[in-house]
Amino acid sequence: MFPSDNLKIFSGSSNVALADAVCKYLGIPIGGAKIDRFPDGEKVIRVEDDVRGRDCFVMQSTCRPVDEHLVELLIYLDCLRRASANRITAVIPYFGYARQDRKDEGRVPITAKLVANIIATAGADRVLAIDLHARQLQGFFDIPVDHLTGELVLSEYFRGKKIDKLTVVSPDVGNMKMAARYASRLGGELAIVHKKRMSGREVEALEIIGEVEGRNILMCDDIVATAGTVCSAAKLVKKRGAEKVYVGATHGVLAEQALERLGQTPIDEVVVTDTIPLSERAKKHDNIKVLTVSAMLGEAIKRIHRNESVSSLFNNV
Repeated sequence: MFPSDNLKIFSGSSNVALADAVCKYLGIPIGGAKIDRFPDGEKVIRVEDDVRGRDCFVMQSTCRPVDEHLVELLIYLDCLRRASANRITAVIPYFGYARQDRKDEGRVPITAKLVANIIATAGADRVLAIDLHARQLQGFFDIPVDHLTGELVLSEYFRGKKIDKLTVVSPDVGNMKMAARYASRLGGELAIVHKKRMSGREVEALEIIGEVEGRNILMCDDIVATAGTVCSAAKLVKKRGAEKVYVGATHGVLAEQALERLGQTPIDEVVVTDTIPLSERAKKHDNIKVLTVSAMLGEAIKRIHRNESVSSLFNNV
């Protein structure tokens, strides 16, 4: 139990099950609020608990429908600010728009910075997020950010499987540091796939640096969206003589295209976390497993509330 009359946790509509699990971990009830719509479709939120002078957390993943969930989060933050909450933390297990973090061509926005700005303007005093796609995105916020990683949960799961002859494969060069951390934690070898992007949705794995023949493969990433990269890499390592192939990712965006690809690719298991609720179709996939981040989030919320170190969560990972 974690009794605290001063702590309030509220949930947006994007991932109520995760918010419930976090509150269960902490042994506190979820905050009372009513989310409704005006006849023209505008959302209205009424907080039903007294939050004056309290430490408030709003949990909302900005997953599909991204814009609707983002606006709902902003309304929640404004509502709590105007209700005189003492401190407001936006808990964003999955941060949409994170991949739009630079101008890679002319006349395009840096939407990740825009969204960071409006979250702070709406009333957030700090942010708690999981795997922001690029760690430097923390610098896009002008308020404190506590950055968690799904590696804590995923590495523990794969360690428990006791996979022998393990090689951790980075499905692209940009993911090499993450793969190296997994290899170090799990005691495996390291390999890297060189890929060529054919279009925004199509990639081709061309070559492997490292040994995969006769090895069990773990490919790790922060997001599986269209699954083009991991599926192309999985086919290549299988062609080169790999045995079992596992995929671990924090955020299972899993667009329809991804589910089709995963069904046609020799991958033994895809492991994601519950930062994003699975679609009904994804739930029917036999080889997709979901791990919960509720304990990690709950522990981080408890430490933030007590003004304790959050980074010490990862000291023994």
